[in-house]
Amino acid sequence: MISKIQTIKKEVSKVVVGQDRMIDGLLIALLCEGHILIEGVPGLAKTTTVNALAKSLGLNFKRAQFTPDLLPSDILGAEIYDPQNNSFKIKKGPIFTNLLLADEINRAPAKVQSALLEVMQEQQVTLGDATFKLDPPFFVMATQNPVEQEGVYQLPEAQLDRFMLKIVVDYNTKDEELEIARRISSGKFETIEPVITHEDLEELKKAIKDVHIDSEVEEYIIELVNATRNPSDYGLEELKDFIQFGASPRVSIDMFKAVKAMAFLRGKDFVTPVDVAYIAKEIMRHRIVLTYEAEAEGITTDEIIQKVLETVAIP
Repeated sequence: MISKIQTIKKEVSKVVVGQDRMIDGLLIALLCEGHILIEGVPGLAKTTTVNALAKSLGLNFKRAQFTPDLLPSDILGAEIYDPQNNSFKIKKGPIFTNLLLADEINRAPAKVQSALLEVMQEQQVTLGDATFKLDPPFFVMATQNPVEQEGVYQLPEAQLDRFMLKIVVDYNTKDEELEIARRISSGKFETIEPVITHEDLEELKKAIKDVHIDSEVEEYIIELVNATRNPSDYGLEELKDFIQFGASPRVSIDMFKAVKAMAFLRGKDFVTPVDVAYIAKEIMRHRIVLTYEAEAEGITTDEIIQKVLETVAIP
């Protein structure tokens, strides 16, 4: 089964150089039926990677460019009046797909963000009096640019909590950037072909659920999450004034799923604390609300999570 994962990665690498962490995150979100938020400056192949993954899986893919004047109906669809039949008909929006790329999601106002909540949680869309179930698999891959602050909207906490992972994408290495420049200047990008079927995808999901996780590792995950809510109980009094709200219960649920997928991607059939530590920041960094004191002192959620990882006893 792991060979199928390697086949997908090989296909994506035809047009994407490096960015292994982002690709692993996308695969984890897909196989765990979650959603992913990708943050990075422009030009780091966020959109290209998502598009390449969709093509390699042979799934329907749609992209929605979020702008300040976007309306919920532009994403979900709407009831359209048909004067010939004197009735309303449903015009479905781009949300009716397998993989939706919400590009620069933080450029759209709150009413558009809230329109995605039902879809991301229930995988269904309500238009007028009708409710439509989306065909599985369905997951949202959203990108946001951390540099530009004008004309952007902070995502609501309720929506951030719906994202299983938040991946922060960094620059490529010098060697990778050299390879990218050479490929683009010479036009040597190969065509991506679908390499697995829908049945293969379901088999991969089942294989991940069968990955063993020991009870001590499960308890370790719960301790990590609880330490973000009650840092004083773990000798982390210095963090008490920096955390307004700790990680939500969804973090524990998503962590149990994601660590199994992480172990599977590494070719193992059991979870270790290393898998937990590797994926912890991606799962928690967008679900911890900091206080004004933390922001004033330049403390980030990643630094808090790292402190928690260093302090909570490893089984």
